[in-house]
Amino acid sequence: MTENRRRFVVQEPGDVWIFAYGSLLWDPGFEPAETRPALLRGWHRCFCVSSRIYRGTPETPGLSLGLDRGGSCRGEALRIAERDREAVLAYLEEREMPEEIYSVRPIKLATDGGALAAHTLTVNRDHPLYVSGLGLEASAARIAAGVGKRGANSDYLAQTVAHLDTLGIHDAALHRLLDRVRETASRGI
Repeated sequence: MTENRRRFVVQEPGDVWIFAYGSLLWDPGFEPAETRPALLRGWHRCFCVSSRIYRGTPETPGLSLGLDRGGSCRGEALRIAERDREAVLAYLEEREMPEEIYSVRPIKLATDGGALAAHTLTVNRDHPLYVSGLGLEASAARIAAGVGKRGANSDYLAQTVAHLDTLGIHDAALHRLLDRVRETASRGI
């Protein structure tokens, strides 16, 4: 495994921008110095990470969001002030990187204020927790059943959709998935 799968390393000094696309939008666990709407090209948000800790268990894994190759993703750029940088990056390592499914990647974001250099976490396709091609039904079943250290997988999806809607970001695929998760849960599957 490479260093950027275990540690949230940023080489550039000073403030650092982090791209948030999932739970960091609505539950960052730290106070950003500034936020900006942002567009990341070349990556898309999807439920492609088998979650055995936070949104499920090894016996009943849930699904978590990851940034996977292709498409584009709307989210927010979170500015971490230099004075908070060390503590926030250590927190992000502990929260997001215990299983080495994500890699820290420098990126360019499009914002209303112009291009912005930032960092984000992208999914490692060679990792055993990476899943793709599950389809709507299988994804909904896993999310409906998943419960882990950070709560119900369905709540994670619902909070992400609600927050994206609040930001004016309509993610049709996540809305469809949420509808199917609710249908699955109501049938008791």
